Order: sequence, then structure tokens, then C-alpha cells
Amino acid sequence: MFVVIGVLAFSSFNLGVLLALGSFGSTAVMVFTFPEIHFAQPRSVIGGHFICTAVGLAALALLGPSWWSLASAAAASTALMMLTHTMHPPAGSNPIIVFLVAPKWGFLFFPTLAGAVVLVLVAVAYHRACRLPYPAYWY
Repeated sequence: MFVVIGVLAFSSFNLGVLLALGSFGSTAVMVFTFPEIHFAQPRSVIGGHFICTAVGLAALALLGPSWWSLASAAAASTALMMLTHTMHPPAGSNPIIVFLVAPKWGFLFFPTLAGAVVLVLVAVAYHRACRLPYPAYWY
């Protein structure tokens, strides 16, 4: 966990590339301590973060900042993760983060997509170096 959070934080602090996102802390716990579960697989990590952030951004843009639009975004993002088999519980906080920060659409790619991809790549490298099976599947 130290390495992946370090890479994300270093990039954010020193390279001027925002890659750290609050929900990535719990993603790292899942990916490094329970790498065999569905929630920790690359499809779920990357897809879940992407979907939840996209839904949060769309809800904020289309419905405005209100309690019911945030609740709708959280519910819709969960339903979409279920439909696409990309359920990743830490990503469920992304609509909340979006509503708190009110970022532009670029937030979907930096930090969300780029950070999720970095998390998965570091997890693959770590688990392979430790001769542990990860991911269990990619699809």
C-alpha cells in the first residue's frame, strides 16, 4: 500500500498531475489485502471508479448541487456498477467527492481513470513480485 499511495501522492505533489483521490485509500486496502475478491479485480477497480465519477459529474451538471441529485447519483452509479459487473464499493464515494469538489469533466480522467489504472498496475507488479496470483481475471 505504501508504494501505490506513494506513487499517487508523489505524482500529485511533485509532478503537477492530480492522481490522489480519497476513495483510492480503501481501493488500495482491497487490492493489496484481498486481491482474490471480485471487488479488487481490475475490471471492478477501473470500471467502478470511472462509472461512479462519470455519473456524479453528469448528475451535478444536469441536476445541479442538491441533496436529491447527489442521492440520485449515488443510487444510479451503484445500479450501473451492478449492471456492468464492475461493483467496487470504494468507488461509491466518488459521486460524493464530485459534489464536494465540483470539478470539471477532466476529473474523470485525472485523477479518476489515471489513478485507478496506476493502482491496478502497481498491484499487478507487487503481486507478481511476491508470486501471488493477481488479478484473478481481467474481464
